[in-house]
Amino acid sequence: MRYRTLGRTGVQVSTLVLGAMNFGRLGGTSQDDVDTLVGTALDAGVNLIDTADMYGQGESEVMVGKAIKGRRDDLVLATKAAMPMGEERNHRGTSRRWLFTALEDSLRRLDVDHVDLYQVHRWDPATSDEEALSALTDLQRAGKIRYFGSSTFPAYRIVQAQWAARENHLSRYVTEQPSYSILQRGIEAHVLPVTQEYGMGVLAWSPLASGWLSGAVRAGREITTNRSQALPQRFDLTDPANQARLDAVEKLAKIAEQADLSLIQLALGFVTAHPGVTSALIGPRTLGHLESQLAAADTVLPADVLDELDTIVAPGVDLAAHEKFDTPPALLDPALRRR
Repeated sequence: MRYRTLGRTGVQVSTLVLGAMNFGRLGGTSQDDVDTLVGTALDAGVNLIDTADMYGQGESEVMVGKAIKGRRDDLVLATKAAMPMGEERNHRGTSRRWLFTALEDSLRRLDVDHVDLYQVHRWDPATSDEEALSALTDLQRAGKIRYFGSSTFPAYRIVQAQWAARENHLSRYVTEQPSYSILQRGIEAHVLPVTQEYGMGVLAWSPLASGWLSGAVRAGREITTNRSQALPQRFDLTDPANQARLDAVEKLAKIAEQADLSLIQLALGFVTAHPGVTSALIGPRTLGHLESQLAAADTVLPADVLDELDTIVAPGVDLAAHEKFDTPPALLDPALRRR
């Protein structure tokens, strides 16, 4: 396992991070499964676990808390808030009222007295940066969180939040968690230059592109992955964007074979090769998935392989731009761009 410094925090984290989104009902994993996944990952050198309150509406946090018993001090523990937690309209977002409540709920579910990294799951357009940063700074000063970060923020919101922190003498976001893979490279054009400018750690999610780069999606085969069952429209080959992804996967598989790598190793090695990326998040459901992903722990792609990847998906290009989660709201909601 390789390790890097998380932004400018001084904290050393593994280049592969164990993501806990699939823990519980969503991934069909039991507590015994989670215990095995967490134990195996930690034994392999993974030292950062990432979860969120909305994963299974708290179920993932409970399972992570049980799995790390006795090993809490050996790992960096991260969770997230801001996504809806039920129907109540104020049980979401980044208001001081909700962040204080959400963190207490997460600490209770995780059965810990603090988390190392508390992340805003999505930018909340209803709450000012000053409000959110002030609440997060107070939680940090209270010792309940060590650092805080953002997740899937558009580049301009990252800049605005950094400015607001400086202007109001508040602590700042020290990490960003964007979606990034060989098939979705848009953040290279805007987000990564900004995070590098501000010295932020970057924890890239979906490095296997929702399973497209897992090796399970190939031409001529029926697509039966867990994600394809949950989101069939993202794998419908009558959609030109999905066909373009499949065409790219076939070319990538040949490059991986020539380099004596699995497609997973190629995909994870690509993400961790970018100098602006600290770590790639993996989200296994089974021990087999985890082992195949851990095989990429020491993968370093040579320059000629990286150059070949650029010919298949050009730098800064998203093959499925409509699936991006950091699109400015005004591009999605006509009411925000029309008078």
